[in-house]
Parts: sequence; C-alpha cells; structure tokens
Amino acid sequence: MTTLQKGDKAPQFSALDQDGRQHTLSDYAGKKLVIFFYPAASTPSCTVEACNLRDNYERFKANNYELLGVSADTAKKQSNFKNKFELPFPLLADVDKIIINAFGVWGPKKFMGREFDGIHRTTFVIDEKGIIEEVISKVKTKEHSDQILG
Repeated sequence: MTTLQKGDKAPQFSALDQDGRQHTLSDYAGKKLVIFFYPAASTPSCTVEACNLRDNYERFKANNYELLGVSADTAKKQSNFKNKFELPFPLLADVDKIIINAFGVWGPKKFMGREFDGIHRTTFVIDEKGIIEEVISKVKTKEHSDQILG
C-alpha cells in the first residue's frame, strides 16, 4: 500500500493529539519514533495492538523510542481509547487524513467480502534523523512490540 520504504525521509507532519497538543516530526529529532497507524480506536484488533505496545512501553523508553498512534478518529474518541486502556503515548486525531495520506496508508481494503477504503494497519520506525528505518505492513497485533524491538 505505502510507497515509503526503508531509507526514505519520513514525511513532515503536524497534528493534534487527544488532548489538543500539537505534534510534529521535528519534535522527535534525536529520538527514535514509532508511528503506528490503526483503523479505528477501541476496536478489538486495534485495542490488542495498542495494549501490546502499552505493556512494553518501558522497553521502548529504555531504547530511546517514542510512540505515536494515528487514526482518523476524533480527538474525543482517541481520548476515550487512551483513557480506557491507560495508553502512555499520544494518539493523533487525523480526521482529515493528512498524515494518513502523507504516509500512504489509506486505500482499498476487504473485510468479510466487502470492499471499502480505509486505513491499512502499518507501522513506521523512524530514526533520530527522520529517516525511515523500517516499515511493518504485516502487523501482528499480539506481538507488535517484538516485531519492532526484535
């Protein structure tokens, strides 16, 4: 789906999180950044993925990683998701799909025989200089932290 690959410069972005705080790519210069795109807050698979990242959050911090979740949900829905599952990382509310499109994760999907456009569950690992280190398009929701950290 995405045309971004390892070695590409990550797209610049600016978006608000669940609390109305702005996040940009440059805010994370000098740190590794994991941006995970998920179809919808509080759905079963997205919850499993986010909770797996939450449960391994200290491992990420110990390795100089920051995490950002992104979906097209409203800030209110993201806030409810973050609070309900005690997620320690920001969730960006990309209602206008600006970041989603910049990273190329929006497109045709199939679910239960139905075709529709939506977010492809994809994770980008970005290095300290803003270069994409890894693109994970086959996300294993229950083991996602291990996919990222090895």
